[in-house]
Amino acid sequence: MTDAEHIVDRLSRQHIETQSWGYVSTGTRFKVYDTPGTARDVREKIDDAALVHRLTGVAPTVALHIPWDRVDDYAELARYAQDQGVRIGSISPNLFQDDAYRLGSLTNEDATVRKQAVAHVRECAAILREVGSDRLSMWVADGTNYPGQGNFRRRRRHLEDGLREAYEALPEQAEMILEYKFFEPAFYHTDIADWGQSLTLCETLGERARVLVDIGHHALGVNIEHIVATLLDRGRLGGFDLNSKKYGDDDLFVGAINPQETFLIALELVSAEDDADEAVAAGARSILYKIDQCAMIEDKIPAMIRSVTAMQTAFAKALLVDRDELDRRRAEGDVVGANEVVNDAFETDVRPLLARVRERLGVPADPLGAYRASGEQERRNAERVGTPAGW
Repeated sequence: MTDAEHIVDRLSRQHIETQSWGYVSTGTRFKVYDTPGTARDVREKIDDAALVHRLTGVAPTVALHIPWDRVDDYAELARYAQDQGVRIGSISPNLFQDDAYRLGSLTNEDATVRKQAVAHVRECAAILREVGSDRLSMWVADGTNYPGQGNFRRRRRHLEDGLREAYEALPEQAEMILEYKFFEPAFYHTDIADWGQSLTLCETLGERARVLVDIGHHALGVNIEHIVATLLDRGRLGGFDLNSKKYGDDDLFVGAINPQETFLIALELVSAEDDADEAVAAGARSILYKIDQCAMIEDKIPAMIRSVTAMQTAFAKALLVDRDELDRRRAEGDVVGANEVVNDAFETDVRPLLARVRERLGVPADPLGAYRASGEQERRNAERVGTPAGW
């Protein structure tokens, strides 16, 4: 197998999960914009996810958010998704929109509220069983706005207790992937503010708890690829929420602002997949890649296609890096040469390579162009009359 054939083979096996809330009406803090053709319910969200998969060939699962996607019969919903050519992927609990969570969910001083939050997460763990999924994707939005508002250590103990109950409710083969966010919606402190806090919680919970890295949830200038490498080496990198930002958690589509950062993250990941340490390699190969973006003003399906193809581009370029040559330059202390090896791959036009991948997958060479020419947007505009789904 030639190097190019090897890269095509690996890219053909990519799995990028899209999320149901990326297909609904969203917006800024101040306004949610409804756009024509937007999905009105969870089945139409699945329809849109299935279309993205048919056009890209690498997006076979769709994440659900509960209660936004709550239904009476989840097994039937899973069958519906399968009939459309996709599967239900990770399940995300909502611990931030109920009025009871104004002062926190799992960390609330009120034991009744904490019990409510745990019950909701356990509900989502049960949904995993019903749909045949194996990832509970957790974001705990708790925090405080003012000094003195909360007792940090007591909140941490409440958080550990609640997460432990949720972890113990997981199906036997399922994982909890635990997100962190250094600010928002609270602005003085967040209870899981960084990767280290998420990591220590995961280590406390057990082997099936791993860290989820949201690309947008970092302060400006943070070296995310370094965080990724550290978590890979510890076997605790469970997944990504993929997006991009200019300022802070902007939830823009992938690669919109800093495609080089996406490439450098991908380089750490493909290197780990090939690591001589099988534990590191196996952990890297099991990572969940989930799109998590907020189409505030852009059309939903084109934005999702754009993110999926941006991830394909980042991984294609990462796979082009001559890692033997890179290691040689590093060993020789050739700083400029090592950087040149990496930049040569980043600056390579990989569109012909991706066209070969898509030919193998039996999908259009230009997924976004194919969508625009398909008439699918116009059909949705005509058929989907009524109130779109939203947050």
